[in-house]
Amino acid sequence: MGEELRRLSKRRKALHQLREIGERQDNTLVIHYSCESFYDRLDGSTPRITSIAVRNFASGQTESFSIHKIAELSHLLPAQIVNHYDDLEHQMLDEFFRFLTRNERCIWVHWNMRDINYGFQAIEHRYRVLGGKPVRLPEERKFDLARALGDVYGRDYIGHPRLESLTKKNKISDIGYLSGKDEAAAFETREFVKLHQSTLRKVNVLASIFERTLQGSLQTNAKWYQIYGFHPKALLEIVTEHWIWSLIVVIATVLSIVVVFL
Repeated sequence: MGEELRRLSKRRKALHQLREIGERQDNTLVIHYSCESFYDRLDGSTPRITSIAVRNFASGQTESFSIHKIAELSHLLPAQIVNHYDDLEHQMLDEFFRFLTRNERCIWVHWNMRDINYGFQAIEHRYRVLGGKPVRLPEERKFDLARALGDVYGRDYIGHPRLESLTKKNKISDIGYLSGKDEAAAFETREFVKLHQSTLRKVNVLASIFERTLQGSLQTNAKWYQIYGFHPKALLEIVTEHWIWSLIVVIATVLSIVVVFL
């Protein structure tokens, strides 16, 4: 029972955070980024950041930062980019951190951007490696949608890979979407536009999943007992969240009162 109570507590906390964010959508940003492969890095270096997309949740306007866009502004041909990676990545991250500084009071919704392997810390680290001084986004300004969905719907709410599975389950457009492995491969083969388009598509996918979560319309594989568990308090959760159950309870209460007075 203790474990189920903790599960309900985490679920209530996640729902509370979602409601709070839903009330301030104008100040909510959705972020996704792409990078080199994490694996087979014989020199021990961290993966290079290749592109970043940040979407305003309310307006849908998207800011993008990428190596190939900086290269184009520098009048470099795609074949020349490889000789200027450090400088191009540095300039790209300069732009990104200027944007972050202007928007550090917003809530930044992300998908598993939690550590030095893949996350805000990884972007900050790359900027330091290149000589930059990153602005650290406060933890309370970050919202991990991937973790929140696990708290709300249970850990087995969808199959792996979760983001791709949710996209298909909810019939969200995935045109241009590449897996993380395919994104890394696209960088190696210098398909920079293809890689950037995938980053833009994924931030749109995340925004769609987030919107459906706020609306309560997100489709998952979770059964009711996986969401609520079997603790007696789960009944209260169900009645509170679903109007049809609330109506049933009200009708049952009224009928019981009528029976008493007949």
